[in-house]
Amino acid sequence: MATTRADKPVSGSQTGPRSARAEQLVPTVTRHAVAITGATGYMGRALTTKLLARSHTVRALIRPGSRGRVVSGSDARELDVFDVDQLARAMEGQDCVVHLLGIAHPSPAKAREFVSVDLASARVSIEAATRVGIKHFIYVSVAQPAPVMKAYMSTRAEAERVLIESGLTATVLRPWYVLGPGHRWPMILLPLYACAELVPSWRASARRLGLVTLGQMTEALVRAIEQPPAAGTRRTVEVPEIRRGLG
Repeated sequence: MATTRADKPVSGSQTGPRSARAEQLVPTVTRHAVAITGATGYMGRALTTKLLARSHTVRALIRPGSRGRVVSGSDARELDVFDVDQLARAMEGQDCVVHLLGIAHPSPAKAREFVSVDLASARVSIEAATRVGIKHFIYVSVAQPAPVMKAYMSTRAEAERVLIESGLTATVLRPWYVLGPGHRWPMILLPLYACAELVPSWRASARRLGLVTLGQMTEALVRAIEQPPAAGTRRTVEVPEIRRGLG
């Protein structure tokens, strides 16, 4: 990680104690080297764009042939995302790994793919990160428990278990559904959420299984990267914290 002082425009040639005090108030920016699996996806592209805008570096760990979907300015590494040796080599020199790889548009019909893609890729990424000593591993899981999508939830829970056993410093984010372009159908449920929050016995579940926007999710991920947990610990971020930007 490289720490630099943020640039601040100055009018004229102001010097002296007042300008010195102003310079001390400018926050420092800690630049992180971030590797992202699933960097060409819905959430990965949004996160990459925001990280680059904040002067972090991004290494996109992508499948062969998908370079055209990588956000300009990132370091694209084409590889077999299920090969632990290739992943470990690509992760070397990075501060943080964000694992976003998974099946798009989850549904009960994709139960087998949750195991063969979502869980399998998480296992391999965690093993690779452990091998090269990644300082912080971030995993996007799903809200738990949940009344539907049992197969999806169980594979994500199993990935969390593997992450805990790895001993890696980790952040796990648990959204239920992330609203954004092409992902808006659950908005029809918003009146039901509003009603559920009015019923004391349903309120906690309604908040835990609430909807978050792509902007909220991206902001929470950036905050997680910039404010990692203490070494050797694991932090879990639920929907209410995601909505607040991790705070």
